[in-house]
Amino acid sequence: MSAYQTVVVGTDGSDSSFAAVDRAAAVAGDAGATLVIACAYYPASKQDVEKAQDVLRDEAYQVVGSAPAEDTLISARDRAAKAGAEKIETVAVVGEPVESLRKIVSERSADLLVVGNRGLNTLAGRILGSVPSEVARKSGVDVLIVHTT
Repeated sequence: MSAYQTVVVGTDGSDSSFAAVDRAAAVAGDAGATLVIACAYYPASKQDVEKAQDVLRDEAYQVVGSAPAEDTLISARDRAAKAGAEKIETVAVVGEPVESLRKIVSERSADLLVVGNRGLNTLAGRILGSVPSEVARKSGVDVLIVHTT
């Protein structure tokens, strides 16, 4: 029997988060575990997304409607399969990342949560909190923070 049965990984479509997906897929594949790939988002109209992309530039991947979340999950699923995961599920959740990941971990009875380290060592991350630090404190399961930056 493997140590992990269900592994949850969060992705927002960034290269950093896809590196976390790759690592989570390798862990899940080695353990024979189910990999659940999650993408938290807030619905937005195409016009709102385009305006945000003009302003946010490199950070625009964080602004998605439901279709881009699905596109992100399809890309992540393809990567996970190439990285060795065999049992893969995807889920798009409306909401902020930390609470969405905690909800999925609970609903799926996951025993490992994988996130990238983006934001962990930034000034904003130290002052406001970052997804990796918040899930490590609040998730209640093992957390693997993958060095992705």
